[in-house]
Amino acid sequence: MPQVIQWVNPKEGEIIWRYPVDRIEWGAQLIVEEWQAAVFMRDGKVYDVFRAGRHTLTTANLPLLTQALSRVAGFEKSPFTAVVIFVSLKQHQLPFGGRGQTVELAPIQFYGTAWFRVADPALFVTQVVGGQNIYTTEDLQKFLRGYFNELLMAELSRQSIFTIYGNLDQVSFIAKNVLDPNMRRIGLELIDLKFEGLDVTDPVWRDRLFYIRATGVNPAEYLRMETVQKAAAELGKSPGAAAGTGIVLIPPLLWPQQTQQQPAPQPQQQQQPATMGAAVAAAQQGVRCPQCGYVNPPGAKFCINCGYMLGKKCPQCGHINPPEAKFCMNCGAKLE
Repeated sequence: MPQVIQWVNPKEGEIIWRYPVDRIEWGAQLIVEEWQAAVFMRDGKVYDVFRAGRHTLTTANLPLLTQALSRVAGFEKSPFTAVVIFVSLKQHQLPFGGRGQTVELAPIQFYGTAWFRVADPALFVTQVVGGQNIYTTEDLQKFLRGYFNELLMAELSRQSIFTIYGNLDQVSFIAKNVLDPNMRRIGLELIDLKFEGLDVTDPVWRDRLFYIRATGVNPAEYLRMETVQKAAAELGKSPGAAAGTGIVLIPPLLWPQQTQQQPAPQPQQQQQPATMGAAVAAAQQGVRCPQCGYVNPPGAKFCINCGYMLGKKCPQCGHINPPEAKFCMNCGAKLE
């Protein structure tokens, strides 16, 4: 009887299965179900892929593997060595969960479920099964959870905690669209993504969210007032030198900035070079918000009056750079 290669009685939820015999006979019968694909590997490289049907293995339907074997004389008359990986094309669940932080550095804990399927069996076997030396569904699930959690934590670090709590369904939709291209790089299609739980692990941030949601206060205004309170507390620790500083620091935090029209400089003044004292004074003034005109503390990334982003956000790593930056100071990517 000819050799029969078939995935018999697969378990529920199984994604891959390796045929236990690597010695394949010419003329063997390969049986592939409608929801399966069979991938032939040799020396860690993927060659031929079979879809649903009963296939008699010959040099005609194994063209890539035949080309690799043709270096050996008489190869078509003797068995050859190959690894046969069966891949399930059904939809599968992927539980996920972990800890991360938002753009405000708020620590969060999340968990949920994602649904995926194998869209490109050859790419999937190359990148994951053969590339990671994974041949069981259990090991594959561990790898995919780690890979998925890493991508999701990176995306949540670009989202605001107030956006996440305000519209979790929207964040799920955004995360799904962002993560899908990364999943396709390893041959998978991300069908859907659903958060089942998300909470702030820091009690301080939990109190902030409760107060903002209960009172309806603007998040940027609340954080600005919190900054004022912290500044006042720090100034109170040094009664001598801090008194004068507090007079300068606190009013800009409490009240919106009022821009005053300065008289036009005289021609002689324009020709004079700026002194070191003038440069230091300009640096100490902080970062002026282009949207509301508020002068923020030096190094601020977001306006504490209206929440507007100060500077340029790197499209590659998400780092906030100074407005005049042409390249990201964190990863070197070019900024638009």
